[in-house]
Amino acid sequence: MSTKLQAAPREAEVKRKTKETDVRVSLNLDGSGRAQISTGVNFLNHMLELFARHGLFDLEIECRGDLEIDDHHSVEDIAITLGQAFSQAIGDKAGVARYGSALVPMDEALCRAVVDLSGRFYLVYEVETRRHMIGNFSVELAEHFWRSFAEKLRCNLHIDCLRGRNTHHILEGTFKATARALREAVARDPRVRGVLSTKGVL
Repeated sequence: MSTKLQAAPREAEVKRKTKETDVRVSLNLDGSGRAQISTGVNFLNHMLELFARHGLFDLEIECRGDLEIDDHHSVEDIAITLGQAFSQAIGDKAGVARYGSALVPMDEALCRAVVDLSGRFYLVYEVETRRHMIGNFSVELAEHFWRSFAEKLRCNLHIDCLRGRNTHHILEGTFKATARALREAVARDPRVRGVLSTKGVL
């Protein structure tokens, strides 16, 4: 009687504590989209909840930051910690698809994300918005969030808004598209032996 080996869980928990923030991120790449998010920045909570849902990642994030100053330190350190958690959970990238892409419409907005888990950091962010703030979230920090995330994950990430007017719709579309692109990139493919690179390493 043959038994099928269960694939090892791809999970990570990362903590980051500075004089400005105290962050904990728990991630399961092979989850069902459950999220428990508490950042002190309500719009970012919303974006990370839908990021988990559309990526089918189980995600817990807790952050206590110096929001009496502004949201910069919290947004940055959450992105850093989340990128580190993804990197740890993916591991050596053996057997994963490596590339992922997604197009997501959000009413009048159409957003695209493309990712390569190449081991090399590069971000292209072509997203124009009209508002400066959504609640206590500084819209300009959306690009900084993805830059910090991609740097710690060491991935090549392109995020574009092809069209759109409403800033909420645009940012929601970018978070959903990036989640779905990552979901595709981290997916296990039984045909991939080792890593998907002629160099033999990513």
